[in-house]
Order: sequence, then structure tokens, then C-alpha cells
Amino acid sequence: MKVIVDTCVWSLALRRSEPVASREVQALQELIQDGRVAMLGPVRQELLSGVKTPTQFKKLAAALEAFPDEDVGSKDYVEAARCFNRCRSKGVQGSNTDFLLCAVSLRSGFPILTTDADFGLFNKVLRVKLMGATT
Repeated sequence: MKVIVDTCVWSLALRRSEPVASREVQALQELIQDGRVAMLGPVRQELLSGVKTPTQFKKLAAALEAFPDEDVGSKDYVEAARCFNRCRSKGVQGSNTDFLLCAVSLRSGFPILTTDADFGLFNKVLRVKLMGATT
């Protein structure tokens, strides 16, 4: 089964001069080796946004080309809005991209690999699957 990898994990692995040694980065490396990474276009955009130099941008964009985007359609965006509204009604806030990851996860059954503690809060309301770094 594929795993949706959140921007924060990619950032630890690719946007530093040296990858951060963490369980999540190790899990990402294993997912890459197994061909189980699910890339979403908005995650790609977040990763490439704010890169300081054109050379770094080109290098990162080239590295990410190995991961085709999962199909995300109108129904996913509608579900993301529904997720946003459900969480907000319970006092839980998040970004549009985070809720899109949740929506795609709910549709596909793919777990999410993240270091973002907000997903633990989303999970209490939405019951999305979260991948533990050792799972």
C-alpha cells in the first residue's frame, strides 16, 4: 500500500544540507525503496516554495520528478472542505493542504506519514490513518 508523505517529512530529508536522522526520514527512505510513496501536487508545491536559489530549486524539482502525482479530483477538494468544517466545529484548525491530505487518505485508504502533531488532532475527528515511523 502507498503512503502519503507530508511536506514536513520531505523537508527533513531533502531541504537540509544533510538529511535529518529521524525515524520518519528512515521510513521515507524505506517507502522510496519499496516504491510506495504517494505524492500530492500541493505537497510538491510546498516543498518547492521558498527555495532560496534557482540552482537549489532545479535540483529539488529534479529529485521530485521520480514521484508522479496521485490523482486528486474535485471530490477530494470537496471532501477536504468537509474535513475542514468537521474539525473546525470541534475547535481543531489546520491548513487546506493538510485537509486535502486527509481527504485523499480517507478516499484511498493510504496512511499519512508526518511529523506534524496537528494530524493527531485531525485523527480524533476524522479517523484518518497515520503511519507510525516503525509501521
